[in-house]
Amino acid sequence: MIDYDPKAWHKVAFRLQGTIAPRLVSRTLMVAAIGVVAAWLYHNQAFKVPVIAHTIIGVALGLLLVFRTNASFDRFWEGRKLLGSMVNRTRDFARQLAGFIQEPDDATRAHVLAARRYVVLYFALGMQGLRDETDLAPLGDLVATEDQAWLANTARARAPVALAKATREVQALRAAGKLTDAQVMLLDQNLTALMDAHGACERIVRTPIPFAYAQHIKAFVLLFCTTIPFAMVEAMRWWTPLTCGVLAYSLFGIDEIGVEIEDPFGYDPNDLPIDRIQAGIDATTGEIVANG
Repeated sequence: MIDYDPKAWHKVAFRLQGTIAPRLVSRTLMVAAIGVVAAWLYHNQAFKVPVIAHTIIGVALGLLLVFRTNASFDRFWEGRKLLGSMVNRTRDFARQLAGFIQEPDDATRAHVLAARRYVVLYFALGMQGLRDETDLAPLGDLVATEDQAWLANTARARAPVALAKATREVQALRAAGKLTDAQVMLLDQNLTALMDAHGACERIVRTPIPFAYAQHIKAFVLLFCTTIPFAMVEAMRWWTPLTCGVLAYSLFGIDEIGVEIEDPFGYDPNDLPIDRIQAGIDATTGEIVANG
């Protein structure tokens, strides 16, 4: 995710990093080139097309692009809310572990630390699943030696298994008499909420914008931008290439922004800061358990 100061408008307006501009160069130049052809034809043969069709179609196209952008931002914002919920649930789980257990011995501390680690590991593995990644090296110390075997034998349910491991640690604390049944239920509610949030994230990733809708918008924008020079040329003359290039950059850009943010869990510049959130979960839950 790109960090910026929204009040520094000049720095935002003229910043290239994090924008979709590089991906629009070829399409914008293509439309500008068509504008050159349109201006040449009008200058030599007075060729043009009536502007009324593009005027009417432009209204419908604008509505389609607005809907496209809103749909993509809804997915982006829902993803952020789900990650925020997972942050809160992990902190609350750590708070309960630290607060419920009085005067822990070494065995109890080991179970508490293991439960906390498995919850953080659950988040990390869940995010890897959303990104279709399997490499455990980036997870570092979250993966203990005893985890290597079950991780090697688990392909599709690594994150849920990690949460099951956390549940086993909680049950071990209950069996040792360190937690009551009511306290176990409260801890389990947080684990269930974590599972629900990750499932909702999977829903976002595995259910893209319907193909028919995405294809229709792209084809509609392409048709509009490649024909609008012949409708504008009578008024714009040799300014047609520049004007149409700016128009194409605007319309193609709106669609491209929607494409980038509709899956907010990847590595695009405007995707959610998952690695930063994971580091925050690891740090805060560790401090809660250590000092609670």
